Amino acid sequence: MRVLFFSNPLVAHLLPQFPLARALRGQGHTVAFSTAEVMAPWLAPEDFELLLSGPSAEEVTGEVARRTGADILFSPTSQLVGEYFAGARVDLSLDEALAAARYWEPDLILHEHLDFVGPLVAALLKLPSAAVATDPALEPDITEALTTAARTHCLERGLELPSRVPSGRWLLDLCPPSLQRRGVLPPRERIALRPEPHEGPAGPPRARRAPVGDRPRVLVGLPHAAGATAGLGPILRSLGTLDVDLVATSPGDPGEGPGLEPGRVELLPFTPAGELLENVSAVVHHGGSGSTFAAAARGIPAVVVPGSEAQQWQAEPLAAAGAGLVLPPGRQDPASVTTAVGRLLADPGFTVAAHRVRDEIAAMPSAVQVAEWLVASVSARRGR
Repeated sequence: MRVLFFSNPLVAHLLPQFPLARALRGQGHTVAFSTAEVMAPWLAPEDFELLLSGPSAEEVTGEVARRTGADILFSPTSQLVGEYFAGARVDLSLDEALAAARYWEPDLILHEHLDFVGPLVAALLKLPSAAVATDPALEPDITEALTTAARTHCLERGLELPSRVPSGRWLLDLCPPSLQRRGVLPPRERIALRPEPHEGPAGPPRARRAPVGDRPRVLVGLPHAAGATAGLGPILRSLGTLDVDLVATSPGDPGEGPGLEPGRVELLPFTPAGELLENVSAVVHHGGSGSTFAAAARGIPAVVVPGSEAQQWQAEPLAAAGAGLVLPPGRQDPASVTTAVGRLLADPGFTVAAHRVRDEIAAMPSAVQVAEWLVASVSARRGR
């Protein structure tokens, strides 16, 4: 079987699909991804074929600003989110994606839940499709905005209107029940899919890691350190007042050094989460689904420092489950982060609750099982 994945050109949307793609390929199926060229460095090490389609995220952002006069990065309203994912990106990507898919001839299309190109390609080619929900269920206003934008652009192109968002025959849901937003009812065709911390391609670890010491190890993975512009230095120095060792990741210059004694801090560039989470007792992260699900899958409690309202919403179920603490705006300074981490390490109840979520995730169907189920389901539909 030939399986074509679609993804927005965003790393957080692409990487969670890799376990399923690897499982399908491991079962003898041919796998490719349809996305923008900027994702090539992430796909090449996996040896997944890339079908070029559409612009980069920055280019889509620019097109949304041109159309609306607003910058989604500074004002991520539901209407702008709808225009970004279901409007501008569709208009800039669909023709190229459709031509590539026709040439490649897939049997099944899979797409992450905020990709609206894949479902349209599937509809036009009359192929079965499934959405991969890499986040908890969307807020109602976001869902409404996406549906409105998708229907508007479908009507303009004479295409069939989506009956629901995310669309597709099945919804492959990475969110464990304990971390789902309250009041969300599972869709009729929801299939649970176990989330996995991102692992690099088979081979030696990317990072040379420091040996594990006697102190608890705390992982700090924040795209922007607490206090927004403070840099990692202040938060690491504050955490260094605890009797812990620290691991920190930074996409660029970590700013002023932490000034701690040698051996207390590992400063690493991007490293797969599966490696970073080894021998970790607590995590500090921004509340994105990838970080939340990865830590939860390993049973590690977290302090969440949300950088957006959406991340705040996503973090609340983690706190409700007792597996972490969430710092609201106004209480995200380094001292508050340090106090929260101290609470996690001092109270074993957080780790016990995190282990409950870990066990819940472990009971979800694996990527290998879901891949087998998908292929069998598509084959059964063909045989009707």
